[in-house]
Amino acid sequence: MNMTTVTKGLSKFVLRTSVALPLVLAPAVSVTVLEAVGVSAPFAQAQAAEQKTRKTPAMRESAFKYLGKAQEAADAQNWPAALAALKEMEAGKSKLNGYEAAQMYYFYGFVYYSMEKYPQAITYYKQVLQQGEENLPVALEVGTLQTIAQLYFVTEDYKQAVNYLNKWFAASDTVTADSYALRGQAYYQMGDNNDKALADMNQAVSMYEKEGKVPKENWYSLQRFLYYEKNDYKQVTNILEKLVKHYPKGEYYKQLAGMYGELKREDDMLHMMEAAYVAGALEKEKELLNMAYLFMGAEMPYKGAKVIEKGIKEKKIARNSKNLETLAQAYQMAQELQKSIPELEAAASMSDKGDLYSRLAGIYLDLDKNKEAVSMGAKALKKGDIKRVDQLYIVLGMANANLKNYDDSLKYFKKALDDKRSEKFAKQWITFVQNEKEREAQLAM
Repeated sequence: MNMTTVTKGLSKFVLRTSVALPLVLAPAVSVTVLEAVGVSAPFAQAQAAEQKTRKTPAMRESAFKYLGKAQEAADAQNWPAALAALKEMEAGKSKLNGYEAAQMYYFYGFVYYSMEKYPQAITYYKQVLQQGEENLPVALEVGTLQTIAQLYFVTEDYKQAVNYLNKWFAASDTVTADSYALRGQAYYQMGDNNDKALADMNQAVSMYEKEGKVPKENWYSLQRFLYYEKNDYKQVTNILEKLVKHYPKGEYYKQLAGMYGELKREDDMLHMMEAAYVAGALEKEKELLNMAYLFMGAEMPYKGAKVIEKGIKEKKIARNSKNLETLAQAYQMAQELQKSIPELEAAASMSDKGDLYSRLAGIYLDLDKNKEAVSMGAKALKKGDIKRVDQLYIVLGMANANLKNYDDSLKYFKKALDDKRSEKFAKQWITFVQNEKEREAQLAM
């Protein structure tokens, strides 16, 4: 293999990994790994242009040949062969200058990363730095510091990740938003550095926003959490508004609605909950019922009724007495009595108390359906456990009076006399019914 072939092979590697320096191999952490922590490009891209210059020893042809051999094996993903070539090169370590040794160790790091042997990769990347500044191009030194930091993050050694990120920050002329975000996440993972984590996440988000770019979703999410831990609900709300705008998800709608509630912004809370409902994010019975209650409280009972009705139909809301009663109440509030009645009857039949039948008796009386009122009243009395039985007696007295069942009417009104709350009204009706009874008796003579 001649010098030209080796150089072309290394150049292909450089282009593929976005490193714009000859013989500086790609940092060993892939885009896939970075995306897991919110970094969208290979680390090497941050170092694509060398900002400082430093005179280093030259790469000799003998070293090129070894690295070229390792490169061919790496291209074929033949990692054992790549390691064999590097070990052959390392056997003549005493003949290598510091720059050549640094490139060898860098390639070792890459190979071990590719084999998913991260601790070994870290060890070799550290040996790159041990060759001394005089043997390292600035970009190689800075890129290696960042790569080590990333690998410590991947291996969940967050303390060392922060340590090497700090070294990288000090060495680099250009610190990216991604790196601030990574350090912020590392501080957070350490468990006792939330203020530092928040400062870094704010910096990362600010840098993106100043450039007119949308910060990554997980940056916003951590930023939101850290402000929530500080009970800064206004900031949490601001961040959730951005999440809803840029990453619209039902979960964010619900969280933002909750924050509006904390800030007493009831109208905004209702609108956001409705957005969550429309987006299909409200799946649990409690969530759907809360949505219905919000509509009812905002004087939109018909919408509330439709939420419950749909939830029952889709079996997301249980068809039980309590929920049917709420549905009936929503229809009543919406002046939809004809839709309310069957729901309330179903609820009454499921209830072990007579209250709902008592309410139905009153509704039927208002609709001038006196027979139905009497029937519902009888069912209520049969079940018993009625909160205001005196009111039911009044209803039954009036319905029977309308049906000209005067004796039954008087019987119920006299029972209502036992409750002081209905005594006056019952006496008035007793007088009226007795007069009507006498009048009709005289007409029949």
